[in-house]
Amino acid sequence: MKLFFLLFFFLLNFCGSFAQQTSRVDFTHLQAEIHVLPSKQQVSGEVSFRFDIIGETDSIYIDARNMDFTNVSLNGETVHTHNDGKRLWVISGFEKSRDNELKLEYVARPEQAMYFIRIAGQDEREDYQVWTQGQGKYTSHWLPSFDDSTEKLEFDLRVHYPKGAEVVANGFLQEKTVLNDSMVRWEFDMKKPMSSYLVAIAAGDFGHFEETSSGGTPLLMYYPLGKEHLAEPTYRYTGEIFDFLETEIGVAYPWQNYKQVPVRDFLYAGMENTGTTIFSDLFLVDSTGYHDRNYVNVNAHELAHQWFGNLVTAVSGEHHWLQEGFSTYYALLAEKEVFGEDYYYWKLFESAEELKEMSDSGKGESLMDPRASSLTFYKKGAWALHILKERIGEKAFRDGVANYLEAHKFGVAGTSDLIHEMEKASGEDLSDYEQRWLRNAAFQGTEALQSLQRSAFIQEYLEVAALRNVPLEKKRRLLDRALNLPVNDFIGQEVVNQLSLEDPLAALELYRKAFGTHNRYVRQAIA
Repeated sequence: MKLFFLLFFFLLNFCGSFAQQTSRVDFTHLQAEIHVLPSKQQVSGEVSFRFDIIGETDSIYIDARNMDFTNVSLNGETVHTHNDGKRLWVISGFEKSRDNELKLEYVARPEQAMYFIRIAGQDEREDYQVWTQGQGKYTSHWLPSFDDSTEKLEFDLRVHYPKGAEVVANGFLQEKTVLNDSMVRWEFDMKKPMSSYLVAIAAGDFGHFEETSSGGTPLLMYYPLGKEHLAEPTYRYTGEIFDFLETEIGVAYPWQNYKQVPVRDFLYAGMENTGTTIFSDLFLVDSTGYHDRNYVNVNAHELAHQWFGNLVTAVSGEHHWLQEGFSTYYALLAEKEVFGEDYYYWKLFESAEELKEMSDSGKGESLMDPRASSLTFYKKGAWALHILKERIGEKAFRDGVANYLEAHKFGVAGTSDLIHEMEKASGEDLSDYEQRWLRNAAFQGTEALQSLQRSAFIQEYLEVAALRNVPLEKKRRLLDRALNLPVNDFIGQEVVNQLSLEDPLAALELYRKAFGTHNRYVRQAIA
């Protein structure tokens, strides 16, 4: 009975706030021996946590959803615990101390966060792809860990998996050991701390090839066995994107290596797990399909997250734009390197149209609203950074970004931390910028248009687009001129889109000229 009242008291005091735990306890290391059994859709393991007590407390917790635990010990001694189905509470009189160890064994049958995808195999056997997705779905469904992204620790995983598959996880693969006729152990080592939602495992019939960045980072690119011909077009420009981002950001890539793995039935386009991006196999393309839809943007976006989100994590949902806005912006800069400046301004123009429409309809959102939409976090965030660079200049912007990352590396930060570094680098007061672009719900359409008009291409495009409601005979000469070689991809498509509203016979000569440009995108528009 006494233990019941103690547990009740502890739960009342500690169920309410993540901050209470991180202010008293600092978890520094997790080592796990994980056994994944796809045919049973089960994961089990032995986990060892290292932690420091920085403030006296009666209990600590590990996030663990629908798990069963055995053999829980604290510094080698049996300890009182309580499992409420969401957390494992460890009950003890914790005093300030360093290098404590909590060990436990667990079994879980995760209903989310780890997914077991059946794939028809040979000889009437079933193969599986297994992959994880922690952000928004919680790693704590398959690994005892921390749903609070501000709790960062080093993860070292040893994964036991059925023989015949390739296993990928965060960090450097130290050793692969065949244990018996059915199981193989894969040992991965991480060197730096990260948030639990960025822990990842992917397993299946994968092959891979490897490149090395100019700075010496190994780049491992995976593909499904039998689809080797899709590897090059899918991962095209990966090395160039990596080198560009490392140089442009001004901070060395912070992890041991970088891997990318395409999986079936993935929930999103991609996920930036630390050093190990998992993405949808719908982005696997051949050299022809590459021109219709490719992986370049997702590739660059998830890579940029390795700095923005993984190296420095937003301190709370209010500052989520620091992750998505930066990653969207730097992906655009990488695409600018690959596809050119017109492409860059075209993507800015497209997103400005979307944001202005949302704002004009009264649905505009502040970047500081934790409930804002992806359009706001991603594209408005990118626009805010584009405008900031124009305002303070490229050198001050680069210095501010690099100083922001260095000051908060392997930790967390908020918007005020970024503004502080940008003001220090530029010598400017940015309070008006912060109010207009970060806190105001309305999209600053006039300022965005002024920025776009710095591009001669956008000026010409807008001139052609203004002709949409003009009769064909009054604009024929201007449309004809817009199709002169070398025709611009986007202006050429705009011409064809306008022709599609006209009598085909009246527009026939212009169609012929458009087709004769041999521009792939113009001809796609005609089709």
